[in-house]
Amino acid sequence: MRYAVPDIPAGQWRESELDVEKSRFIAWLCHAPDIAAFDTLLAAARRTHPTASHHCSAFIAGPPGEQTAIGFSDDGEPGGTAGRPMYQVLEGSGLGQVGCVVTRYFGGTKLGTGGLARAYAQAVAQALEGLPRREVVERTLRQLKVDFAGEAEARAWLAGHDIPVERAAYDADGVALTVGWPSDADVDLASLEARLRGRVNLITPGT
Repeated sequence: MRYAVPDIPAGQWRESELDVEKSRFIAWLCHAPDIAAFDTLLAAARRTHPTASHHCSAFIAGPPGEQTAIGFSDDGEPGGTAGRPMYQVLEGSGLGQVGCVVTRYFGGTKLGTGGLARAYAQAVAQALEGLPRREVVERTLRQLKVDFAGEAEARAWLAGHDIPVERAAYDADGVALTVGWPSDADVDLASLEARLRGRVNLITPGT
């Protein structure tokens, strides 16, 4: 599976602000490959704005469509007016591994449940505009066995196909390369076999 994630370094976030009826809505977005990364963002928002009325949140700590590592919170706002609308915007963006906090300073004018839901959703949508993104490719570990003479050629071929070598194990017969093969692609070694004149084998677990 391939999907887009926020191209934001670990421990950093993207921030934007929206004013609605004198209430300030400050949206924070981060790359959240796991729940701990989102928790770091939430702690930073609370630490930076300790007097804010609310710190509402939503996250998807996995690929689009993730059903387990997800969450949202209204943080004291009327039920369903903040966290869920925020989550729905994140879900609709098609992004994975994304976390968001919206910090609110109450401006004195009540927005009503519908107005709150729209404001929180709009704050997230605004933060997503122009967000830098990069592609994540889910991978499965595979092992290729080549002789010593073919190692450099195999590594060059793998690099050319954007297949990372995770580790290498050497023995008297050559080297076993553990590689991160894209999970959505068949293992096709035909062109590598041609370059190495057949001196490459896919190692099946248990053999």
